[in-house]
Amino acid sequence: MELFTDVAFLARLQFTLTVAFHFIFVPLSIGVGLITAIAQTRACRSGSQQDADAAWFWVKCFTATFAVGVATGITMEFSFGTNWADYSRFVGDIFGAPLAAEALFAFFLESVFLGVLLFGRGKVGPRAYTAAAWLVWGGSCLSALWILIANSWMQTPDGAALAADGSKAVLTDFFAAAFNPSTGNRFFHTVTAALALGGMVAMAFAAYYYLKGRNLDFAKKTMATGVAVTLVGAVALFGSAHATAVGVWNEQPTKLAAMEGQYEDEVPPLYLFGWVDEQSQEVLGPGIPGFTSLLATGTLDTEYPGLNTLAQTEQYGALDPAQMPVNAIFQTYHFMVAFSGVILLLVALALIAVATKRMQRWKWLQWVLFIAPAVALIAIEAGWFTAELGRQPWVVYPSATGPEGVELLTDTAYSHSVSAPELLLTIVLFCAIYLLLFVAWIRIISKFVKSGPQPAPAIAGAAEGAGIPEDGLVLTEVEEVDIEAPEARQPGSGSRPSASAMKAGE
Repeated sequence: MELFTDVAFLARLQFTLTVAFHFIFVPLSIGVGLITAIAQTRACRSGSQQDADAAWFWVKCFTATFAVGVATGITMEFSFGTNWADYSRFVGDIFGAPLAAEALFAFFLESVFLGVLLFGRGKVGPRAYTAAAWLVWGGSCLSALWILIANSWMQTPDGAALAADGSKAVLTDFFAAAFNPSTGNRFFHTVTAALALGGMVAMAFAAYYYLKGRNLDFAKKTMATGVAVTLVGAVALFGSAHATAVGVWNEQPTKLAAMEGQYEDEVPPLYLFGWVDEQSQEVLGPGIPGFTSLLATGTLDTEYPGLNTLAQTEQYGALDPAQMPVNAIFQTYHFMVAFSGVILLLVALALIAVATKRMQRWKWLQWVLFIAPAVALIAIEAGWFTAELGRQPWVVYPSATGPEGVELLTDTAYSHSVSAPELLLTIVLFCAIYLLLFVAWIRIISKFVKSGPQPAPAIAGAAEGAGIPEDGLVLTEVEEVDIEAPEARQPGSGSRPSASAMKAGE
């Protein structure tokens, strides 16, 4: 019961629950946003009503996901000013710029062009509408970049100095702070994971329609798109994982040691799975000797300092190995690695099924792919937990190349003016509201999926063929047309009747 009176623990718990829930919708927005842009590009090129309906289906799914993501992200900013007021005072000079840029440049870009997607059909041409779809996806990636700039600075601070009174970090070089040693790797790693998730969502929806035996044209095209996007994302994900491991080795040695449960100096293995006995400081489980060394340095014999050694150094003297959640970090890291491997296996099976035209017959694979997005979500959440738990006990980590003195312990970052009962109340309320939002989102997405692609509103200029290739024409509100009727032809238009002539012929 002591934990329920510990303000520091409750503040961390509230923020963990908030961010963990919010982080479901961030990678989904990026991944589904790309699928939406690809679907709209196909519709623009083909001029097919089926492809237009498919693109409209993805626009609706993206919008529902984006809305919940925005709603759950706002509460985090309030937390900075309430539960984490002392932290905000320390990093405010640094965080102000990227958070403001995220709102002004990324969120507005995404919101404005999402408005075009929702309300611009019939008002803009096909090419402009397609460009809007890509700008929405670009805005979601740009939003992730600014947020990761802020978060990466907490992991590997740069471009700042400690104020003369020691009360806060002061920005000295914006570009050094923005593009600190971990920004690039972490952004690429996050986006590739999101792309893999988006591709698996597409495969899951396609698998559902295969199982139901309907919307098979949509299922076939969506499955092909999902396999391609997931394959690219999964392969890039492993490349970015290596780059991230190198960055952790160079900048955050305590995190790397905790990820493999390493207390003493050694050439660390890569454990396949296991359990860290924090009392005896041993890992129980099978491992591949030297493989963590290979990931981080390219050799099998590099000796790493353990937690006990690092705790004796001046830079990491605040670390207490007995208090660090080593087993939790170990488990989340290995969950991330294991589930990333499952993603690669699933996309390989899907690729074989598509290439050999067996997807429609392999019912077992359809069922597996239907639940596959959960695998990607678990991997993403586990990776985030690894990153955040791994920098404990600091909220601003004293990285190897960071400015001297620019560090902040988590236990000194929370607001002492917020009481435990207040935190408990907000945790209960947040859980209730987030549960309601999640159920509503699931119901909305389920309704979209069960209904399947519905007729999309016409795009301006489509009836006259503006921006539509010669082999396709988007028709709306036309149920039955006698294309042989003389009055259904427009003089000088060849053998293809116009949409207005068709309506006249009805």
